[in-house]
Amino acid sequence: MRNSPMIPFNKSFKCLTIIVSLLLSSCMVGPNYHRPSAIISDHFKELKPAQGWQIANPNAASLSKGEWWTIYNDPFLNQLEEQVDISNQNLKQYEANYRYARALIDQTRAGFFPVLNLGTGVTRTGAPKKTLDTGPNGQILPMGQPVNYSQGGTNTDYKLDTAASWDLDLWGKIRRDTESQVAAAQASAADLANARLSYQSQLAQSYFNLRYQDSLIDLYQATVHAYEQSLKITQDQLNAGIIEPTALLQAQTQLQQTRAQLVSAGVARAQYEHAIAILIGKPPAELSIPHGLLTDVVPEIPVEVPAVLLQRRPDIASAERQMQQKNAQIGSAIAAFYPDVKLTADLTYSGHPLGSLIEVAHRVWTLGASASENLFDGGVRSSMVKQAEAQYDASVAQYRQTVLSALQSVEDQLSNLRILAEQKIQQQLAVNYANKTLKVALDQFKSGTHDYTTVVTQQVTLLNNQQTVLGIQQQRMIDSVLLIQNLGGGWKDDRIPTHSALTSNVPFIPTVIQQNKN
Repeated sequence: MRNSPMIPFNKSFKCLTIIVSLLLSSCMVGPNYHRPSAIISDHFKELKPAQGWQIANPNAASLSKGEWWTIYNDPFLNQLEEQVDISNQNLKQYEANYRYARALIDQTRAGFFPVLNLGTGVTRTGAPKKTLDTGPNGQILPMGQPVNYSQGGTNTDYKLDTAASWDLDLWGKIRRDTESQVAAAQASAADLANARLSYQSQLAQSYFNLRYQDSLIDLYQATVHAYEQSLKITQDQLNAGIIEPTALLQAQTQLQQTRAQLVSAGVARAQYEHAIAILIGKPPAELSIPHGLLTDVVPEIPVEVPAVLLQRRPDIASAERQMQQKNAQIGSAIAAFYPDVKLTADLTYSGHPLGSLIEVAHRVWTLGASASENLFDGGVRSSMVKQAEAQYDASVAQYRQTVLSALQSVEDQLSNLRILAEQKIQQQLAVNYANKTLKVALDQFKSGTHDYTTVVTQQVTLLNNQQTVLGIQQQRMIDSVLLIQNLGGGWKDDRIPTHSALTSNVPFIPTVIQQNKN
């Protein structure tokens, strides 16, 4: 520490600037990230022209815009889906998680800059003045006599202190940590997109399940009406003495059973309606969906080659970003083996009166540099590197498994849709034959050639086949939604914020967040 005029201090500062510029061009330890290859085929097993699938045009239809539900041409479904982005509370939680990950980047990047501190103080001191008593002629009294104290002087000191410290990122630890946090934020943005797609899919599935219950209710109502007619016929036959009382009891039992099924369908419908309300962020009491029918049309869904899933599925993008996050952590762990270099500077003004603080004579400054190296830690740093490498290897396996699971899911839905389409054709034929058989049985019963048991049997057969047809169509609609979800719902990985966007002063806001805030 020493007093110095301004010119030497400026020269020292210039030298410090040159040194820092040289240090900032230092190396960055650790492996650079390269995306590992995924386990993927060049085609889908079910993707065959003869089965009606088409290769997608990435710029075609609403899928490319993310509004995939519009291909069902259901205005009420469109209204519901639009509310997921606005009011779904789970989605808001994912959005908050993304903003948290974004803020962590700023915290990590703060390590690139020096830490500046400013301190001020004022000290006021005072002390009494000690005097000895004197006699009448001015002589000093002997020792042991009382001592007089008179009021002494006071002094005020002012102080202004500035200090700075800077940990130099010689080995790239801060840069690796920043790279890791950026990748984590990108993974969080992909998780947000994946959650959005998942809740949209859940809503569409619940909606088609509700419409299935509506169609089932209509079927039960029509069946109840038919059974009521059969009961009337049976009652007339009994009154005429043509049949036994057991036939009437059979007709009454069958009617009541079907009425019970009708009530049960209403219970299931209410539960789906409640689920939809929660998905759009409303209390169930505030949503009423009018009665409607399950559509009989499954829209054509454009399917792309498997490799496109790597850019279209947000869960795959999230897994890939996690690999870079873990890779950067290896470099951060390796940097701990190298010395930590730190620059410090301090500038202090002190004096009295207050105006003297700006005088050069009252200035004291210091500049310093220090380096520290851990010579022995019992293998802690080596262990940290091994941990980081193991976590990276685990993330690679997770990424590859995510891709494989995506391929499986797409193949499942493709095969389901193909097989269910064939099954529905066969099942509809069964319904047609059951209708004809029931008509013959009723005619024979009216003519007295067959008992009512034959009619009951055929009525049950017809209802079961009709239910099966509705169930097949319900599953086809659900599988079509799942197929769109497994294809990414029109999402693309260029919607993930870039490194420059995340490290700029203006934060990148993913599409889903922009929609939430509108």
